[in-house]
Amino acid sequence: MSEAAFDPVSFLEAAVRTPSHESVDEMREFVVETLDGFGVECEVVAGGCVLAEKRSAAPDDGPHLVLNTHLDTVTPHVPFERGEAREDERSGSAPPGDGPESVIRGRGACDAKGPLAALLAGFLAAEPERGRLTLALTPDEESLSLGAAALTGKSPGTENRLDGDLYLVGEPTGLDTCTAAKGRFQGTVELSGVAAHAAEFAGTNAVAAAEGALAAVRTFDDGADEHPQLGPPKLTPTVIEGGDATNQVPADCGITVDRRSVPPETAEGFRSSLADAVEKSTPDDVGVAVALTDRESPFFEAFSTDPDHEFVNAVASAARTAGEAVGLPADRGGAVRPFGAATEASYFAPAPTVVFGPGDLADDAGAVAHAEREYVRVREVETAAETVERSIDALLGGGGATGDAG
Repeated sequence: MSEAAFDPVSFLEAAVRTPSHESVDEMREFVVETLDGFGVECEVVAGGCVLAEKRSAAPDDGPHLVLNTHLDTVTPHVPFERGEAREDERSGSAPPGDGPESVIRGRGACDAKGPLAALLAGFLAAEPERGRLTLALTPDEESLSLGAAALTGKSPGTENRLDGDLYLVGEPTGLDTCTAAKGRFQGTVELSGVAAHAAEFAGTNAVAAAEGALAAVRTFDDGADEHPQLGPPKLTPTVIEGGDATNQVPADCGITVDRRSVPPETAEGFRSSLADAVEKSTPDDVGVAVALTDRESPFFEAFSTDPDHEFVNAVASAARTAGEAVGLPADRGGAVRPFGAATEASYFAPAPTVVFGPGDLADDAGAVAHAEREYVRVREVETAAETVERSIDALLGGGGATGDAG
């Protein structure tokens, strides 16, 4: 691949052929070899992250722009295939020349090897005139994000290796510029009572107390303000367990909850507020303990970037220009909107952060990312690569935006 300019489509074809659902070792080696083939030095740090940098002659005269996405994919592996778009994969307009629309199928095609191909294209083509550019690839976004947590100093004993002013995060956004995403927390509500024989008026029934706890969950967000980009938060009870015998007053009951948060709620703030609400809704003789589910890395908290920030404008404008050049439908790409899933972009806030890439989480026919039918349209990979190149030039070129992180 080093004999000519980087081809994001050829890279993506090879990347989808490289399984990374159980281990990213082979995929990481492929990326490192690709960078090396284009004369770019990189290092593997912080639990398997790949870092590479391009520094201008005036690094302090412009922003530090970080390009980030992940190397891993979910299971099971779906083999590579390239072919003409099926009816449920077509974008609604024919490509230039009215030829058949080509798609790449397979695990990671859009989540997130398609975005990775676009970011690599932009990084390799870049020649910053001001500021600096970092490529930061993480190994385990689909599981615990230990790599990203270590890279950003959010894990104990680590320090922030990035310290970026602006972050462009590669995920399947349909070429839209996404400026916000809800956070995702998981917690448990443990209710404790006193066991007794069911025939006696004795004991403290923890399962019966769940009625009040569930009412507290149901009304938890009553009166909450909607976020201007993300709308209201959402709290969902997902699992309930309690009782050991059919003739016994149960002493214990546990409720698992899923929380989709909006700024400025933090994980600990949510836990504390839910504990207060459940305690007020359950009998005094029932013990209440609310905890976040143990995990080795921080939960993804909600993030939000001002939709009018010059960084957002640069990416959205570049996407519209690149899309028009290849004849994409007017409503495909270039919009500014929230992202539909939690991502490692959370770890980069409050610095201005944009999520962008080719492909979709879901389309009119159903799920795409994480699904058996995962695919990405070839011309949208090319459009995304052109968008990243144009964005970098707008931000780090001689007349680029300031990129202030405020």
